[in-house]
Amino acid sequence: MRISSLAEAVSLIPDGASVMIGGFMGVGTPEPLVDELVRQGRQDLTVIANDTAAPGRGIGKLVAAGALRRAVVSHIGLNPETQARMIARTLEVELVPQGTLAERIRAGGCGLGGILTPTGIGTLVEEGKRRITVDGRDYLLEPALRAEFGLIQAFLCDYLGNLTYALTGRNFNPLMAMAAETVIVCAEHIVPTGVIAPDHVVTPAPLVDHVIACG
Repeated sequence: MRISSLAEAVSLIPDGASVMIGGFMGVGTPEPLVDELVRQGRQDLTVIANDTAAPGRGIGKLVAAGALRRAVVSHIGLNPETQARMIARTLEVELVPQGTLAERIRAGGCGLGGILTPTGIGTLVEEGKRRITVDGRDYLLEPALRAEFGLIQAFLCDYLGNLTYALTGRNFNPLMAMAAETVIVCAEHIVPTGVIAPDHVVTPAPLVDHVIACG
């Protein structure tokens, strides 16, 4: 784990990269990292996240900046800018049922090839997907999700890189920290090793590559 500056950490992310961004409608989203992506003018990103938040908030800033080529999300209902770009076909959007999205990310972090789920059978979700029958019940095969970078918001980070999360900020962040090749953490508080008890660690240090103090 390395403590880095905001600009330095975000400079590692090239145009066209795949990026997982934690948060749920902006709660638990590392806003400083998103702001720096916009400031550095990133383009053609593929973002994997729960949603695209709202205009002026979280991932919504990336949408407004035209930084995204593709978004893999569970909903876009509160961001009319995402909807307009999707309709205009300037942004590719893959809508994934929320539980399926979480499980696909978890599967990626656990080294699995995918998951089997009954969600979406007989709907538009099924189009182009493989149906598998197990013990007489049909499932869709959904591939695991991984990304080149994971942008994570943590409440506490110790000097080793162990992380804890605050309340609902513990949404997609821990899963994405497992499923990204390079993990960049925006930590509200950096504390001495030992302040976070071992059994309170949610994301262990070996998963963390860069930490930015964002408190």
